Amino acid sequence: MLEPALRRPEYLSPLAIQDYLTTPRWYAVHTYGRHEKKVATQLAEKEAVCFLPLRRVWSRWKDRTKLVEFPLFPGYVFVNVSLKDKLKVLNTDGVACLVGFDHSPMPIPDEQIHAIMVFVDEVLECDPHPYLQEGKRVEITYGPLRGLRGILVRKQKKSKFVISVDLIQKSVAIEIDASHVEPL
Repeated sequence: MLEPALRRPEYLSPLAIQDYLTTPRWYAVHTYGRHEKKVATQLAEKEAVCFLPLRRVWSRWKDRTKLVEFPLFPGYVFVNVSLKDKLKVLNTDGVACLVGFDHSPMPIPDEQIHAIMVFVDEVLECDPHPYLQEGKRVEITYGPLRGLRGILVRKQKKSKFVISVDLIQKSVAIEIDASHVEPL
């Protein structure tokens, strides 16, 4: 957790406040139920950099089976904006709030967003996973995910690499060969 002097902008120097307000950072946007795609589209129209990780799942109805895209983190869209531009985000239809503490949005570390982007870009089968804080911290040393850091979990003779987004307390996991990771 950040020290109180670093958490609250009123304790920062004028230069630090300027940087705090103008530097774009990744934030989690909490959306109304099933509004994630609509919010992402509207934010893109407002020229905000946004990221909506999706996963493809086969859905079955009475008459057919179809591959459907669902949000990896239901109820959340990630946006890269400065705090000066937060009203552009908050005034978007379907947005409930920017996630944070004490009525102040908290940024998500770039490494966590980058890791999820790599999962999605590599079209890996990633699934939601129960939120993890503890476990064996590892770094991937081989393949297209080399350099990513996360938690290694073993379950039923399978190894899973888990990335957790601490702010929204959600995790995503992929299966990985345990020989492709090294402990930190």
